[in-house]
Amino acid sequence: MRTAAFLTSILLSLSAYAAAPLQKDTAGCQDHPLFTRMPTYWIHHCSDKEFDAHEFIVGKGNKERVEGRLWTLSYYPQASQSTKPSELQIQRNFEAAVAKAGGTKVFADKSRETFRLNAGGKEVWVDLTTEFTGKYGLTIVERAGMAQDIVADAKAFANDLNATGHAAVYGIYFDTNKSEIKPESGQAIAEIVKLLKGDPGLKVFVVGHTDGTGGIDSNLKLSQDRAQAVIQALVAGHGIEAARLRPFGNGPFAPVATNATDEGRAKNRRVELVKQ
Repeated sequence: MRTAAFLTSILLSLSAYAAAPLQKDTAGCQDHPLFTRMPTYWIHHCSDKEFDAHEFIVGKGNKERVEGRLWTLSYYPQASQSTKPSELQIQRNFEAAVAKAGGTKVFADKSRETFRLNAGGKEVWVDLTTEFTGKYGLTIVERAGMAQDIVADAKAFANDLNATGHAAVYGIYFDTNKSEIKPESGQAIAEIVKLLKGDPGLKVFVVGHTDGTGGIDSNLKLSQDRAQAVIQALVAGHGIEAARLRPFGNGPFAPVATNATDEGRAKNRRVELVKQ
């Protein structure tokens, strides 16, 4: 009788275990559009940031920092799974998916891989991490420049000019090695216009600055061309008198931060107004 009762207890336990509901994704989480998931897996946690950065391994001891929209996803197998995929099985699945999408494997070791591919005309980087437990995680960055949300206004420019004789203008954007002003620079240009129209007697040098990347001569020319492009936008686009403006290209010769980091280089790439 005891043996029968014991077996009945085991069978009931196994039945309850087998009937356990599948763990559902954490609220608000879903797969990235580029990838499905391993069968029966669920998302333990996730995040989606409009702009951030991640360092991807591209070789032994080498990393590449990529900025843009950043997703993180952490996948867990169901607790009831008796057999879980190996790290290699998960990696091979992603390698095949990336290859099918026309992407490449940049780096791989036992538990981590880096992929790069193009999707919808955008460069996408993927950091895959795997565990012997069957868990795996994705960090995905869609490379993009940051949309400037905060731009100093005309009043701040005027205060800086009166206090120090110069004012840095961030929010005027150019493509790499180009001098054409990008459309998203409109807000910053409008504030310069407001400054100049608010003080009709003000004359300024428009000074272009670059970071330390590239040759000296090319950076000097580039900074001069960018300064001239800003003046052209003010004169042709907003009716500011050309006689009030004079361009100057300072290249990399007046950094305000280190050129050893992305953040420092971004600060050094700027336009300044200098009071004549």
